[in-house]
Amino acid sequence: QVQLVESGGGLVQAGGSLRLSCAASRRTSSVYAMGWFRQAPGKERDFVASITWSGGRTNYKDPVKGRFTISRDNAKNMVYLEMNSLKPEDTAVYYCAAVTSYRGTYDDPANFQLWGQGTQVTVSS
Repeated sequence: QVQLVESGGGLVQAGGSLRLSCAASRRTSSVYAMGWFRQAPGKERDFVASITWSGGRTNYKDPVKGRFTISRDNAKNMVYLEMNSLKPEDTAVYYCAAVTSYRGTYDDPANFQLWGQGTQVTVSS
């Protein structure tokens, strides 16, 4: 079973940048796509961005388009989320997730089978 470990979260001022990383514990040949989700206190887990593992096709939640960039490094089994122009409303726990069995669209957390433990991102105003 592949395990996912996120890193790179922290405290940043509004307008600043952070880069989140997600490391897979072993080769991810059975992965269809990877995604980043976030969950703020008292709210549901929400889609942020996704990327297909083979073709690198990306998809973003509207509020982060133009500010966040998802990328992957197949050789290193890594997925990244570059976050720029951060806003206080981006504050949340960010989770990395993987699709190992296709169930549907890559913006629905229910369609992801593997999850990391999450990393806190806090943006101060």
